[in-house]
Amino acid sequence: MRAFTYERAQSIAGAALAGCRPGAKFIAGGTNLLDLMKLDIETPSHLIDVNGLGLDRIEATPDGGLHVGALVRNADLASDTRVRRDYALLSRALLAGASGQLRNKATTAGNLLQRTRCPYFYDTNLPCNKRQPGSGCAAIGGFSRNHAVLGASDACIATHPSDMAVAMRALDATVTTMRADGAGRRIPIADFYTLPGNTPQRETVIEPGELITGVTLPKPVGGIHIYQKVRDRASYAFALVSVGAIVQADGSGRIALGGVAARPWRIEAAEAAMPQGAQAVTALLMAGARTTPDNAYKITLVGRTIKAVLDQARKETA
Repeated sequence: MRAFTYERAQSIAGAALAGCRPGAKFIAGGTNLLDLMKLDIETPSHLIDVNGLGLDRIEATPDGGLHVGALVRNADLASDTRVRRDYALLSRALLAGASGQLRNKATTAGNLLQRTRCPYFYDTNLPCNKRQPGSGCAAIGGFSRNHAVLGASDACIATHPSDMAVAMRALDATVTTMRADGAGRRIPIADFYTLPGNTPQRETVIEPGELITGVTLPKPVGGIHIYQKVRDRASYAFALVSVGAIVQADGSGRIALGGVAARPWRIEAAEAAMPQGAQAVTALLMAGARTTPDNAYKITLVGRTIKAVLDQARKETA
């Protein structure tokens, strides 16, 4: 690990201003950042500890939703009575996402900002456009069983690892931030993540020094909430495919996918086909998929997982 300086932020505005310093990074739980620093993938020269900023509360909003502070630990969010009752999809995604030890440390903002688990990104001996822009993508033409089939580009086929983000996408969450100039932003999660294109190193629309202050969940929509994660092992493994769904009694609803793209994948137009069944929904969600010989199985796996989710929803509403 390289040498770095460290400070504890005293205010949100001060943290955002300090974050504009070249080489600066925010740190809270550090469950992803510290690993990347040890591997010499992230090399910040200055760390800004934001744990003391009071962004660790879950509060009701005037319109009946919830505002989740950026520093709310994943364990606390998953176990909150209001979340379990009204946003069960989020609670279930968090429980599927990591071990209890990690959930006790990881934060809401950190979960959203965690970086890909592509093995080529983690191996500094191999080219990776996300790690070193312009160096190439070793995953293309390499072993790509876990890689993206949607939204990928000729520069990058990595997937986004967050389970929580899949649930947030289905719930139409909004990310709130503070910029260095003191201006706040409200970013719909549909617009928060970027596709790789020619700039895979840029993963979100967050600007230098911009600090996530929380996530706002809109008024609950009811329905049956299901999160199903398919992985190689029952724990300590990231999704090959995951499906987060909210299904209403009439068969309508919302559906988002994980493990298949560089961001949580949701096509609202596909949701109109939910009452028609899994095959219709899958065809619309997976339109335009680009596969390799290693990951072509994901098309079939998505269809089967969506079918299992919709079948479960029907049983629960019967």
